[in-house]
Amino acid sequence: MPGTAQHAPQFEQTIASDLQFGGVGLHSGSEVTLRLVPAPAGSGIVFRRTDLDNFEIPAVGRNVAKVSYATSLMRQGVLISTTEHLLSALIGLGVDNVIVEVDNLEVPILDGSAHPYVDAILNTGLKGQRRKREYIRILKDVEVHEGNKFIGVYPGEGYAIDYTIDFPAPIGREVFVGDLEAGDYARLIAPARTFGFREDEPMLRDMGLIRGATDQCAIIIGGGQVQNGDLRFPDEFVRHKVLDLIGDLALAGRRLWGRVVAERAGHAMHTALVQRLMRDRSAWELACRYDQPHEEARTDVPLQPTAPPPIEFTAGT
Repeated sequence: MPGTAQHAPQFEQTIASDLQFGGVGLHSGSEVTLRLVPAPAGSGIVFRRTDLDNFEIPAVGRNVAKVSYATSLMRQGVLISTTEHLLSALIGLGVDNVIVEVDNLEVPILDGSAHPYVDAILNTGLKGQRRKREYIRILKDVEVHEGNKFIGVYPGEGYAIDYTIDFPAPIGREVFVGDLEAGDYARLIAPARTFGFREDEPMLRDMGLIRGATDQCAIIIGGGQVQNGDLRFPDEFVRHKVLDLIGDLALAGRRLWGRVVAERAGHAMHTALVQRLMRDRSAWELACRYDQPHEEARTDVPLQPTAPPPIEFTAGT
């Protein structure tokens, strides 16, 4: 019923105070300092290269650049790489507006998950703002196919994700089904780490990638087994793909209201879905509330990046 706590409109949030992180870029191997700074309502998530006269790159689909092994943004030739884990953390915790100051070309990989960002944000807290959140309500199916890979978004209630992966041993086929509407991103998704196969290391290094990779920032698989310790979840691999998906779909500019299904997808297909969705203006509308989307729907407002409230997933096999 309108007016109750359950149906009250949700408002944007930013972080309560500045946060700073230091580390190396996964692919560049460069030392980098990253600082999160509170931002005004309506400003969205914006990256700022402090080493390049504070040049700004909004986290939106039109700025997507390289997406083969990480999601990178570029504007006027200025790059910011490997953004997906940080974006996932911000989206997962409901941070709508923030400035991300970075003094190099790549976001630090930290432990290979979103957990360090999430832990720091939870410790400092969130600050509510006087602006209603707007959501992208899906009105019709939008799909991307590539061989046996697939991703699509469909009308539906909540923000459901159904993700399937299929890799060589010891991963195999894993399925994760969840609804972001229910809460607990921090516990169930954020700790899941990126992963790689030892056999691919020479090829990737020859390509100028993974220069900053260590056993402390990724799950390393070799000889059909995990080589560097226990998994954090039995299905950590697919949970990390869900983590990536959440960060990549943040580039739609607002949280989706619908259902996402992905099979053997990755960064390139995630961002291809965002771009296809944004090009088809008949596929979605902007709504200020989940419970009454048509009442406050808007179709004439340019997208700006925003983020959802806390979320929860349940695993399926």
